[in-house]
Amino acid sequence: MNTPLSSVLFILTAGFIGSFGAAFLKAGAGRLKLDFVSIATNWRIAAGILAYMVSSVFFVRGMTAGELSVLYPMVALGYMWTILWARVFFGERFTVGKMGGLLIIFAGLACLGLGAQR
Repeated sequence: MNTPLSSVLFILTAGFIGSFGAAFLKAGAGRLKLDFVSIATNWRIAAGILAYMVSSVFFVRGMTAGELSVLYPMVALGYMWTILWARVFFGERFTVGKMGGLLIIFAGLACLGLGAQR
């Protein structure tokens, strides 16, 4: 079974949008009190949940065609965006460990891509 480019693009879009979900949830979590009202009225939490919901629509659409073993690991590219947003929005540092982790993700995706071609 071949994996169409459209499925790959849907999955990559899902990971990108989902990374914003993580950033919004982090931003909202920093402003929470531990009561239901503060959670329910926190627009950042709502934006994070909405981003994850929209991301899920793209994810499901992308999974309709192609190989699961090729498409699902591409979701891990969302971690690349999440690390970038952590730096941009929260001032978190790029560390050797984080960069090494991303390199391992990229290497794994390359291996899966090569395996899909055989």
